[in-house]
Amino acid sequence: MFEQVVTFIVNTVGHWGYPGIFALMFLESSFFPFPSEIVIAPAGYLAFKGEMAMVPVIASGIGGSLAGAAFNYWLAMQFGRPFFEKYGKYLLVSQSSFKKGEDFFKKHGHISTFIGRLLPGIRQYISLPAGLSRMNFTIFCLFTALGAGIWVAVLAFSGYLFGQNQELLMAHVHKITLILAISCIVLTAGYVWIYKIKKGKEGTCKKNH
Repeated sequence: MFEQVVTFIVNTVGHWGYPGIFALMFLESSFFPFPSEIVIAPAGYLAFKGEMAMVPVIASGIGGSLAGAAFNYWLAMQFGRPFFEKYGKYLLVSQSSFKKGEDFFKKHGHISTFIGRLLPGIRQYISLPAGLSRMNFTIFCLFTALGAGIWVAVLAFSGYLFGQNQELLMAHVHKITLILAISCIVLTAGYVWIYKIKKGKEGTCKKNH
């Protein structure tokens, strides 16, 4: 079944071109998550062969990812909050916990969105808490595009360089994924450290006043 899906996706990229990349990355980023490697990497290889151009490949991938993320954001904003307010207690999610989650994402949604787009298994769902907390949509789109842009570019250039060798391609993608994950941990630690210093200075200023 999965092999049939992969074959369909590769054929779609080949036949539909850039709109196909956009449509499939929309699905990958929204309600039908599947590995984005099997969309962007083949497109990168087609760019190597001269059948596509790298810039439109990356732009189509980012555009589709952003559209899918915006769709998830809209779903969560429209339907998520009423659901948790009504049924949250049955899922062990109290009103206070829900409010704390909202407050956290309102304060730190930008860095959470950016990092989430770089992590496998999270990138498809990071839009949901953003929508639940009604994060500023412009900021949401900006950091979604930044995170998605890095990931799409990595896959596209990996396909361009290693597309003929599937094993080498996947080994390279896994290595890059690990590097990105470690970078995200370091970035998060740095952000927390700077945030604590900033809060400490604010607290000192309040005491002095």
